[in-house]
Order: sequence, then C-alpha cells, then structure tokens
Amino acid sequence: MSNTSATAPYVVDDLFGVVQVYSDGCIVRTDPQNLNVDVHQEDGSVIWKDVTFDPIHGIQLTLYKPSSSAITNTKLPVCYYIHGGGFCIYSRILPYGHKYCLSLASELQAIVVSIDYRLAPENRLPAAIEDGFTAIKWLQAQALSDNPDTWLTDVADFDRVFIVGDSAGGTIAHHLAVGLGAGSPDFAPVRVRGYVLLGAYFGGTGRVKSELEGQEGNPWGLEVLDRCWKLSLPVGETRDHPLANPFGPASPSLETVALDPILMVSGSYDILKTRIQDYTRRLKEWGKQIDYVEFEGVDHIFHLHKPDSEASKKMMEDIKRFITENSSN
Repeated sequence: MSNTSATAPYVVDDLFGVVQVYSDGCIVRTDPQNLNVDVHQEDGSVIWKDVTFDPIHGIQLTLYKPSSSAITNTKLPVCYYIHGGGFCIYSRILPYGHKYCLSLASELQAIVVSIDYRLAPENRLPAAIEDGFTAIKWLQAQALSDNPDTWLTDVADFDRVFIVGDSAGGTIAHHLAVGLGAGSPDFAPVRVRGYVLLGAYFGGTGRVKSELEGQEGNPWGLEVLDRCWKLSLPVGETRDHPLANPFGPASPSLETVALDPILMVSGSYDILKTRIQDYTRRLKEWGKQIDYVEFEGVDHIFHLHKPDSEASKKMMEDIKRFITENSSN
C-alpha cells in the first residue's frame, strides 16, 4: 500500500488565508471576510456603476460620480484610483476601498475610476501594470468614441485626469507616470496632470531604516512584504528588479524622464516610509516637481483603515489642493 500522505500537496505560501499556494503549484484564493466596514451612504450624494474595461481578461472598473453632476452636466476632473494589496490580494470591491472612492467622489467633486487588475501569483508582474495602461486606453477610447458611455463622458473632463494609487497601486501609478510621460501625449485627449502615491510599495534587497524599525504589531511586516514580492515578481527575480526598485542596479535612470507633478504621502509609522522618502529626495534632486507629506502617528494606508481620522481628513484636503493647483496650464 502506498503512503499517500507523503505526496499530499501542502501549503508553501499563505497570505492571510486569502491566497494559499500549494506544493503542487495549485493556488487557492478566498475572498476576505468580516471586514466590518460601514459603507452606507444614506444621502445618495454619489452614484456608481461597474464597467468591463478589458473583456479579454474579464477585468472591471467602477465609475463613481456626484449625483448632482447628472443634473447639471458640470465637467469634473477624473480621479483614476488604483487599489493596493501587494499585487496579490484585494480588489476594487472591498468595502473599505469602495467607501474611500465614495469619499473621493464627494469630497473632490470628481469622477472616480476605480480599477481592478490581474493578481499574482496567477498573473505575475508586469500583468498588473499592463492592466493599468489598458484602463487608461479604455478612458481614451471613451473620450474619442462616437458612441461613448454618456454616463461618464457627459461630465468627465478628460483634460484633468489625476492618478491616485495606494500601496501596490502607488507602485503601478509610478510605472504609469514613467510610461505615460509628462502630459501623457500618446493618450490625447486624456491628459494626466498629476499623480498621488499613498504609501507606495517599493522594494529592494537591502534593508532600510523604516523596514528595520516598523515590524512590531504590523500585519504588513517584512515577512509579508517579502512574500508578496516573491509571489508577484517574475520567477527567480529579486526585490531589486526594476518593477520593485526604481533605483535598483538594473533600473533605468529617472533623471532624464519627464514626469508630471507627484504628491508622495506616508504615515510616520509606515514600514515603507524610508523608501518613499528616498524616492522623493532623488526625484527632487533631479528637478522633478514632487512633494512629500507625512502624517504623524499613523501607519500604512491609514486612509483606508482610519478614514475618519484627522490624518485622513487632512490628506483629503492635501489631495484636493494638489488637484486644484495642477488643473490649469
């Protein structure tokens, strides 16, 4: 009789029970439960709907807009929002992400385009980044179409697009900024005017100060960050890969790249803070228009976990000011 237990598949990687990778290569994905986020919006100030932007891969986005815009047809800036999750977990429909998009649409008086993207390890990088570009192309197609979705096009000002990403979404936003270039000339009439990177998820093989100090009590500690990179980067690559580390040994220099204005945000307890600061410093030294804002006493992606905190409210004001300051020529 054979010993089947010796060959039974076993878990080799586990991300919060949401993604489990087995020894035989099988991947089991479970929707996260019990998030306990109140997303009721009783005043009806924002309306939304889902759209498939990539029928080949079946990827959707959600459009949000202030309900008043449907009556006045006022042209509003477009806030293109990219969720995080280490490239491996989460989606645009998680309650706290949905709640934040409602706030963005209401507080900024903007159209919010919240995108999904293919997740690793089933789809390793650069798949997620490619999906980010595909969603921009979808936005351009709507702007140019003879038969567009007027729910969007009647009120969207495609000349005022701002890309906002948190954590891994911030990393995607960085690659969009580099790939689109200043003014996003290849995507006219869509014009990206600025980027907001909230707790951007950058990596590297060498440890930095905030990574070494930010371990205790942090669910997104170094072990989890490293595991996400292992599962999301091309097989066999290290965290110095250009998709993870903008300043790695094989990364092309950003010194000569023309970039739109960037707002970098970090919490004082964010395990990624040092990398975010270093990114800001280097780009500023190269003459890029980039600002850094740090909020005391808060951790990674605090705007999702503590949306009603003073830090989150202040950050919304900073984003609104950034959009206002960069909306004109």
